[in-house]
Amino acid sequence: MTTLKLAALGNATCAVLPAEMLTRLNVSLGDTLYVTETANGYLITAQDPASEEALTAGRALMQRYPETFKALAE
Repeated sequence: MTTLKLAALGNATCAVLPAEMLTRLNVSLGDTLYVTETANGYLITAQDPASEEALTAGRALMQRYPETFKALAE
């Protein structure tokens, strides 16, 4: 389990992420993180959840119509 330390930043409060966590998330200073509320708390990811939904839908279409996508790729 990783714990985060809260720090003051002007009139805001920020969470300090350890370097190991930044490496595992594949993010660096200035990148965007996405926070989604779940039944068990919050999920922090580097991938936009809306993009993930679009990729899932696209993969489903490619599985449903493989010949069409094969022809389009040529």
